[in-house]
Amino acid sequence: MILVTGASGFVGNKILKTCVNAIACPSLKNASEDDVRRIVEENEIDTVIHTAAIADIGVCKADPDASYRANVMLPVYLARASKNMKLICFSSDQVYGGSDEDGPYTEDMAKPNNVYAFHKLEMEERVLDITPDAVMLRAEWMYDYYLKKPNYFMNMINAKNEVTFSSQNFRGITYVKEVAENMENVIRLPGGIYNFGSETTKSMYEITKEFLALIGKNVTLNDAPPPHNLWMNCEKARRYGVIFSSVEDGLKKCAGDNGYLQ
Repeated sequence: MILVTGASGFVGNKILKTCVNAIACPSLKNASEDDVRRIVEENEIDTVIHTAAIADIGVCKADPDASYRANVMLPVYLARASKNMKLICFSSDQVYGGSDEDGPYTEDMAKPNNVYAFHKLEMEERVLDITPDAVMLRAEWMYDYYLKKPNYFMNMINAKNEVTFSSQNFRGITYVKEVAENMENVIRLPGGIYNFGSETTKSMYEITKEFLALIGKNVTLNDAPPPHNLWMNCEKARRYGVIFSSVEDGLKKCAGDNGYLQ
């Protein structure tokens, strides 16, 4: 049995609906360590997939205490409560935001540059110290046809006049359906840190230009100065059978699944 935290959220809900024998964890907001232990012990589970987080970078900067509690301490509580189970925690590609290199980044190149990313990196280290068999997934920006949360796919579908990306910025983005479909292989990963998502050799400008043409969207695409790359090498996970479509093919699949192919 799989316990999914954040089961009402963007990622957690897709995992809950996709994985066999998955059950939703009650909300962990304001949960104490004893509460977390009780939840884990009361359910007959062998795996915990932890997706709950405060993922908004601005919110984390404005309230670092709340970010630390959600993004560091709750995963630590789960690690202590699930030592005899498989624990999978979602981390973030944001841990590469301060890297001196251009990428694509391997797992040993993390260098955070914002509160959220610092907390995610600390979470990885503390959880693995408690339970070395845990799996940390450095996930990319994920998308889907999803009305409750802004994401790349919805931003492009809803674009009115113009969109802006840089021809010198490289970042992977991932179809959340493929994230959920990969969970069976993720559960079998050896403990450690893994870059997790789709890969590309194209800039966000090139990707967007092709995608807008694919869905027949007639808006102006502006080129902009590049933000820092968040561009990962996912070979480590791929060696264990965690396979994603390329960024371009993932977007095409999502468009087809939701009736947006021309």
